[in-house]
Amino acid sequence: MRCPYCGSLETQVKDSRPAGDQSAIRRRRACPDCGGRFTTFERVQLRELTVLKKSGRRVPFEREKLMRSIEVALRKRPVEPDRVERMANGIVRQLESQGESEIPSGRIGELVMEGLRGLDSVAYVRFASVYRNFREARDFNTLIDELSNGDGEAPEDETTQPPAIARSPGVA
Repeated sequence: MRCPYCGSLETQVKDSRPAGDQSAIRRRRACPDCGGRFTTFERVQLRELTVLKKSGRRVPFEREKLMRSIEVALRKRPVEPDRVERMANGIVRQLESQGESEIPSGRIGELVMEGLRGLDSVAYVRFASVYRNFREARDFNTLIDELSNGDGEAPEDETTQPPAIARSPGVA
């Protein structure tokens, strides 16, 4: 492991322990050349994943990018970091175990939406509004109707909505 301070290749592991939900190993390292200390994390990677974008481009899958998008949706929400980590680990495991090395970006978005739906409804709506490219307020209303029903179909009567997500008067 290269030292992030001086670039030396001769770093030493001082301490190793499981991290978080046991899906990674946390290693505390020290550089004998400059004395710098830093932490690394090791995760199991079953296969090299490539993301197939809507434009047709292929890019390497980045777990960090997945985490950033989840964290943006969860910003200022009362969700514990270990639950977010477990959700991200579950998504990565699902992608790796599918047997395909090329994953359409839409599949990743759908998995994130499924995870957020069970984790935090506000984060789910935030993510879905960007992912599905909402353009009007009625797009939000449709999604909230689906969320409040729990079955993906819009309600027949607005009075069946729980008060916490009832529409404001004058909103189409």
